[in-house]
Amino acid sequence: MNKKLIWPLLAGLIWSISGCGSASVRPSTSSLSSPGGYYLDDGPGDTPPADLDAIPDAVPRHEPLHRFANRSYVALGNTYVPYTERRVHREEGLASWYGRRFHGKKTASGEPYDMYAMTAAHPTLPIPSYARVTSLDSGKSVVVRINDRGPFHKGRVIDVSYTAAHKLGFATRGSGRVRVESVEPDAVAAADSQPVYLQIGAFSQADNARQMRDQLRDRLSLEAHRLHVVSSGDLHRVQLGPYASEVAAEPDLQRLKEQMELKPVLVRRD
Repeated sequence: MNKKLIWPLLAGLIWSISGCGSASVRPSTSSLSSPGGYYLDDGPGDTPPADLDAIPDAVPRHEPLHRFANRSYVALGNTYVPYTERRVHREEGLASWYGRRFHGKKTASGEPYDMYAMTAAHPTLPIPSYARVTSLDSGKSVVVRINDRGPFHKGRVIDVSYTAAHKLGFATRGSGRVRVESVEPDAVAAADSQPVYLQIGAFSQADNARQMRDQLRDRLSLEAHRLHVVSSGDLHRVQLGPYASEVAAEPDLQRLKEQMELKPVLVRRD
């Protein structure tokens, strides 16, 4: 991108938040770097933790809403009115991420931003609150804690931390298609009680799903009762399980990756 065009844009950004003037200010995602896709002059840290995948998701808990961070505010000429109570929220769109440029700086909640924590910025969800972000490309899902504001570019629905983007599978390309759903502590506890399955494939034709199921059973000597074809409308999913937990499913997940070059996705269902 032409630097002569970038710097006037950055210099002209004005973000005023009623009662929360110390919140972090991030530029519009129209000033993305090329080819990475994350914010200009931003990017991964120089010394990330050894195993980002081992960093646990945020654990939803009951917290009082921030005194100032949920007031209406103006960003890039647009007025935003955050929720002042927790409510059901669901949307789909592009997610982006922010990293070292903002690491350690104050978020809208006043907390320092940690690019290796499972947090996110959203324009209107209450601060603090929790959301499940699911990649529509990889099928992977994480839970993040909302403690910041943004993004403010049309089409972007959430800014996640670097670690969250890594776990969702779009850290290297900068953005990805996601579904964002609000979650409450009680709802997460109920979901965690559901058994875990490895979803191996999804097909529009039931015969193709059954063929994959039979091939997996024969090649990996899997018990027939653990392989399922789950049909919903015109979609037929091949799933392996159930498992008591995600940890219990991990050996078979790695086995499917290494021996079959597949990319199974962890899912929960009754």
